[in-house]
Amino acid sequence: MFDDPRLAALAAVIRLGSFEAAASALGLTPSAVSQRIRQLEESLGTVLLIRSHPVRPTAPGLRLYRHFNEISLLGQALVEDLGARPAPHAGRAAVIPLAVNADSLATWFISAMARVEGVDFEITIDDQDFSADWLRRGEVLGAVTSDGAPVQGCDLIALGRLRYIATASPEFAARWFAEGVTQAALAAAAALIYSRKDRLQAAWAAREAGAPVHLAGHLLPSSHGFVEAALAGLGWGLNPEPLVRAHLEAGRLVAIGTDPVLEVPLFWQFNRVARKALSPLTRAMRAAAGEVLISG
Repeated sequence: MFDDPRLAALAAVIRLGSFEAAASALGLTPSAVSQRIRQLEESLGTVLLIRSHPVRPTAPGLRLYRHFNEISLLGQALVEDLGARPAPHAGRAAVIPLAVNADSLATWFISAMARVEGVDFEITIDDQDFSADWLRRGEVLGAVTSDGAPVQGCDLIALGRLRYIATASPEFAARWFAEGVTQAALAAAAALIYSRKDRLQAAWAAREAGAPVHLAGHLLPSSHGFVEAALAGLGWGLNPEPLVRAHLEAGRLVAIGTDPVLEVPLFWQFNRVARKALSPLTRAMRAAAGEVLISG
């Protein structure tokens, strides 16, 4: 039952956010899409969609959506293995749902995506310390994570270490850290913090000061925004070295502290069942990561 048109209709609505958009993509009327999903809900005895604007999946609806993506990806890989050509009416490419940290997306992961053809990506952004949780819940097929403990049912590949540099504008550093990057100075100076999950700045500050530091400052969920905010003198932060290398060389930013470098190990964890179907992405990720991350 899970490979019938009813599930394709459900997936299209969840992905596109409305019955109208799904109908247009599938070449159906909105009422036909609605009827297929209603039949699926009746056969399962559970509600699959919350009919709001945009339409949102219930927990069972989301699980079926992920299942549809899995079987679509596996089916596409099988067709390629058999040397067959997809039927002209086969529809959109398979979707690969992934959880990726923002700094990887900003520095190397887009390059990996560009090397894989024939699939669509559905990217969820989360902190590298928490992205593996999406795998544990079965909501994605793979995750870029700092968690080196394999999630049950998943394979793990070490990608390398992303180097961060504690940076600030020269003016900010002169104003707040003239006497050094001390515990008192760190508590007083505005920090740039990606989100309430972000531990990076606090970890570096504790290492630099020799004791935990309560940081206050700006919540700014953007890798490139972090760099722009540092350039503007809004605060200090840990920026990926690839994004600030030119600014450091030009003197627009300066490294702060006695040891401004912090390296974060990154791993690729992915659903073992989909290992073969995900192999082109795995190869692309290893290649792209090898161009940016520090190995060893």
